Amino acid sequence: MPQIFPKALNPIAKMIVLGLPLLGGLTGVTGAAFYRSSYATGQGDTPAQPVAFSHAHHVGQLGIHCEYCHTTVEKSGFANIPPTKTCMNCHQQIWQGADMLAPVRESYKKDKPIEWNRVHNLPHYAYFNHSIHVAKGVGCVSCHGQLDQQNLTMQSSTLLMEWCIACHRTPEKHLRPQKEVFNMKWDAAQAGPNPKTGKPYTQLELGLELKEKHKVRDAVTLTNCSMCHR
Repeated sequence: MPQIFPKALNPIAKMIVLGLPLLGGLTGVTGAAFYRSSYATGQGDTPAQPVAFSHAHHVGQLGIHCEYCHTTVEKSGFANIPPTKTCMNCHQQIWQGADMLAPVRESYKKDKPIEWNRVHNLPHYAYFNHSIHVAKGVGCVSCHGQLDQQNLTMQSSTLLMEWCIACHRTPEKHLRPQKEVFNMKWDAAQAGPNPKTGKPYTQLELGLELKEKHKVRDAVTLTNCSMCHR
C-alpha cells in the first residue's frame, strides 16, 4: 500500500498527538478558572438599585438593627425586603425633601412597592432557609460580608455549591452565640476566656462547643444532596 502522507509530516503528527492532551488540559483549567471567576459568579457585583440605600450609613453609623427592616429573618426561610412604610417611619421626619428619596415618597404615596434588584440570587433549584441558619448561630457576615461597611450592597460571596459545602463540612468555623448573629463586629475572643485553657476563645474552640450546644448536625448529614436540593 503506498504511503499516503509524506515523512515530512511526521513531526507535525507528533506535535498533534502531544498537543491534544495539553490543549484539553488547558481548556479544562481555563474553564474551571472562568467558572470560579467573579465574572461568572457575580462575586463583588453591586447591582444598581432604584434608591441608593447604604447599609454603611444605616447599620454602621446609625446602628439600626438588622431585624428592624428584615423582620422575618428569624422565623422564615426568606429574609423579607421591608415595605416602604418602614423607610417612611424615619423619613417622614428626616431627609423628607431629599431628591434621592423621591422614589421612596412616590412608592409610599401610591402604595406601590419599590422594585429592588436582587443582590444574592441563588439558583432556583437550591433550597436555602434563613431561619435555620440564624437559629444555629450563623452570623449575617458569614454570607453577606461586612454590610456595615458597604455604601451600596454587593454580593460578597461566590454562592457556588462548593462555597456552601465548605461551610456545611466545618460549620464550627462560622458559629457564634445566637445573640451575636447580627453583630457585624463580633469575634470569638469576645466570648471571654476558655475555661479549659484560660486564654481567649479561638473561633474553632468556641465553634465546636456551639456546634454541640446548638445541635448542629454532622457533616455527612449536612452535605447530603437532599439538604439543599429538595
